[in-house]
Amino acid sequence: MRLGLALGYWGRGPAPDHLDLATEAERLGYDSVWTAEAWGSDAFTPLTWIAAHTSRIRLGTAIAQMAARSPTATAMHALTLDHLSGGRMMLGLGLSGPQVVEGWYGRPFPASPLTATREYVDVIRQVLRREGPVALDGRFHQHPYRGGDGTGTGTGIGKPLKPITHPLRADLPILLGAEGPKNIAQTTRIADGWLPLYWSPTRTDVYQASLTDLPDGFMIAPMARAKVCDDVAEGLLPVKAMLGFYIGGMGHAARNFHADLMARMGYEDEARHIQELFLAGRKEEAVLAVPDAFADEISLIGPRERIAERLELWRKGPVTDLLLAAPDPHTLRVLAELNS
Repeated sequence: MRLGLALGYWGRGPAPDHLDLATEAERLGYDSVWTAEAWGSDAFTPLTWIAAHTSRIRLGTAIAQMAARSPTATAMHALTLDHLSGGRMMLGLGLSGPQVVEGWYGRPFPASPLTATREYVDVIRQVLRREGPVALDGRFHQHPYRGGDGTGTGTGIGKPLKPITHPLRADLPILLGAEGPKNIAQTTRIADGWLPLYWSPTRTDVYQASLTDLPDGFMIAPMARAKVCDDVAEGLLPVKAMLGFYIGGMGHAARNFHADLMARMGYEDEARHIQELFLAGRKEEAVLAVPDAFADEISLIGPRERIAERLELWRKGPVTDLLLAAPDPHTLRVLAELNS
């Protein structure tokens, strides 16, 4: 099991320690470093900055949002950074949810998310292979554009194009941040890896039906908060804050993929209660309502001995890459030593 560093996205401003953490992770032998985006900082610019200050560690987006860019624009970002970094780029993509897609990006959330995802990946693969002009008469992605998506009729003179720049790698890895069972199953067929949002090494049966007949080399790369500390309850508070926000606020009351996932993992009543509190404006109560047991099983929190014991559970399962949201160099170092 390889280790990665998950830096996420910025808060109010640039994170002052991200570059130091990334260079330390490379020094410690970590395999990869990952950035993200929500509705603030983008995923590609910080990753490019990190690429310029490192030489070996692989670079991933976990995740870049599909609604933020056309698939050809995303492919341009990926092939450019792959060249600049000497072939270290991994493209992690996610669809996000209706509130973000429609509220932030001003685009309709696709009526068929699986079809939209499949078409998006198809276009990127065409760009990276550069075997001919990109052409797709899709339901959600049209190359050339033929109209009918509500944004205008177009001119009708668009022509198929292939990238001017020759991609460094036709097989640049593409990973998907899928949550629903059908989306996960499709991911195993069209992508090179999967980025689970929550992963419990004691509940792998939740995903078992979607992960049959995995292709060779398929990456399963969940993210987990890690912190070496004496007080487990205190160490879990940032995990609970994240879960409270995602489960309570990252989606509509009637359509929240994160809450649905928590429910499938055995915490349905708790997930709905967190939603009710958060949407009622009682955000602190929503965070406190997150069960310690759930926060704990998807994290690596506590003294070194406790983390060592729990890390073995992760190593025994199908996870190929554990992406650690580790807030300090000491935790990075301890996990590197335990996983060696």
